[in-house]
Amino acid sequence: MRLKKVLGLATGAISALMLSTTVYAGTSELTGLEISDAIVAQRPVAIMVDNEKKALAHYGTAEADIVYEMMNSTANGRVTRLMCLYKDWANLQQTGSIRSTRTTNVMLADEYNAVLIHDGGPFYIKSYLAQPYAAHISGGFTRVKNGKPTEFTEYVFGQELVNRFAKSKISTTYTYGPERPSHFVFTAADTDLVSEAVVNVVDLSNIFVHNKSQLLFNQGTRTYDYYEYGSQHLDAEDAQPLTFKNVILQNTSFTSLDKNGYMTYNVVGSGSGYYLTNGKAVPITWSKASETGMTHYFDAAGNEIAINRGKTYIGLVPSDTWNKLVFN
Repeated sequence: MRLKKVLGLATGAISALMLSTTVYAGTSELTGLEISDAIVAQRPVAIMVDNEKKALAHYGTAEADIVYEMMNSTANGRVTRLMCLYKDWANLQQTGSIRSTRTTNVMLADEYNAVLIHDGGPFYIKSYLAQPYAAHISGGFTRVKNGKPTEFTEYVFGQELVNRFAKSKISTTYTYGPERPSHFVFTAADTDLVSEAVVNVVDLSNIFVHNKSQLLFNQGTRTYDYYEYGSQHLDAEDAQPLTFKNVILQNTSFTSLDKNGYMTYNVVGSGSGYYLTNGKAVPITWSKASETGMTHYFDAAGNEIAINRGKTYIGLVPSDTWNKLVFN
């Protein structure tokens, strides 16, 4: 990795963020923030959002609690796709545009007990969607005339999801796995990292070369604003910026499935990475024991980290381009 700031690699660099796996009443398992009691027990959804330039501007993405960005294909300049997780999905307005899913997304959505919302996908997803842990609703969502080709016109609305859940008979009750009630461990209060690595720009432009993703630290909000295609990402609905309290980068290998670019990330396993919050970064490792297991993140001493409360960006960085990650 090419760095313009020296990373603090000391053992226990994020020990200040360690916390027990306490689940606070009235908070979201996705963000750790307070939410309405009416949705505390509601399972989230994970909506697949097209990230091709023609799909912009996005609707509703700035309201997501967690956003995954990952290579969608080894073809087309390794164009990325977003998987946006929402706790309060029944109140969503126009969201998307929606596209197909991939094998990786099925495994990751299950970590949150989330129902995957998408429109189809390659035949490789069939065996994954057939697993007992997989819950999904595919296709048939609202078409919005926007002057674009058909593949960029499908959007979902919250009330539509309410109706689709009722018809599908998929449970809307949040059921957590045996590991713990909340996917992340959260800090009790906003906490700075113990690190010398000040990072104002997370530059992924040489990794996700098609859309040239970057995350820029906003001193005013103490969050990382998302940029792509040379511009800040602003929601088409209300011009709200897509911004994150936490940034997690996973060094993840992948397996090519065919010559057309279809692939799957090897998210079951372990690897290195970084955690960033409040303008600083620390090295971490990650581990996921099985398709149905949670991804856990650890500091240099091997302790599981706690992240700050708020929205989180998770970027799956292909291992063959990990050394092209730049921090400024």
